[in-house]
Amino acid sequence: MSLKQTMTVFETMDSAYVNGETIKELFTAYSGVSVTVQTVAGAEGSTDFVKIVVPGKNGKSTGGSARTFGIIGRLGGIGARPSRIGMVSDADGAVAAIACALKLAEMQKNGDVLDGDVIISTHICPNAPTQPHEPVDFMGSPVDILTMNRYEVIDEMEAILSIDTTKGNRIVNHKGIAISPTVKEGYILRISEDLLRIMEMTTGQLPVTFPITQQDITPYGNDLFHINSILQPAVATDAPVVGVAITAQTAVPGCGTGASHETDIALAVKFAVEVAKEYTNGTTSFYDEQEFAHINRRYGSMKIFQTMGVEAHN
Repeated sequence: MSLKQTMTVFETMDSAYVNGETIKELFTAYSGVSVTVQTVAGAEGSTDFVKIVVPGKNGKSTGGSARTFGIIGRLGGIGARPSRIGMVSDADGAVAAIACALKLAEMQKNGDVLDGDVIISTHICPNAPTQPHEPVDFMGSPVDILTMNRYEVIDEMEAILSIDTTKGNRIVNHKGIAISPTVKEGYILRISEDLLRIMEMTTGQLPVTFPITQQDITPYGNDLFHINSILQPAVATDAPVVGVAITAQTAVPGCGTGASHETDIALAVKFAVEVAKEYTNGTTSFYDEQEFAHINRRYGSMKIFQTMGVEAHN
């Protein structure tokens, strides 16, 4: 179960005074877990980037060989103060990521240690700006996407789940969670059968997926429409990235308050933790390596889509 950890993190973060050090304090009882906090200033304020490492029994951080898994809580900000009071819908990604870390830390304390390391990253900003978007407004951020990727996409992550509120659209008309196709090196690949199986198991329902377009996996700031920032980590790594969307039946603005649903966040946490278990022990794959090699031989590199596209005009 992951609802307890989700509620703990939710209540901790639902504050005008929360910062990275507040999150760090949640892990003081877990001696094996490493938490680092970095405050970074941007054009419209500052935010605290939080990186949590839950080491595995055969993890590379201690000289082992097991695979390293990454979980990123993607968002603009957890609050839009002073214009909005309370935690915004956009905070769900950060809540889920920190709750994943708390659940994994508790498991480790109770003797259930994963094979490989799990690295969790997100950022904490209770007073971020908002920005216009169709069909509903989004949250902005005090720092740009490139800065987020610099601090949240860690080189050691060999596969990444990017968890993000994805309610400001009319594409996924489902309350709960949904996953994207795998994105790797500019390619949109087919949805992982392993992740579909884990999703069925953890939700007890048929799996739900959401479509993405080519522009969704290109960097922000290139004047193209993006569903949101859920797949922005894919522009900063060659590791496979899958988006885990926390969704709603209606279009909900990212800057809306009172719009988070704890049970849906907990569902994302449970899914991510199960993927972490299987990925680090080598029993789950995000993509077919032979198929990826074959498509690369046929069509060549698509890494141009990880850039602003300037190279295409040279």
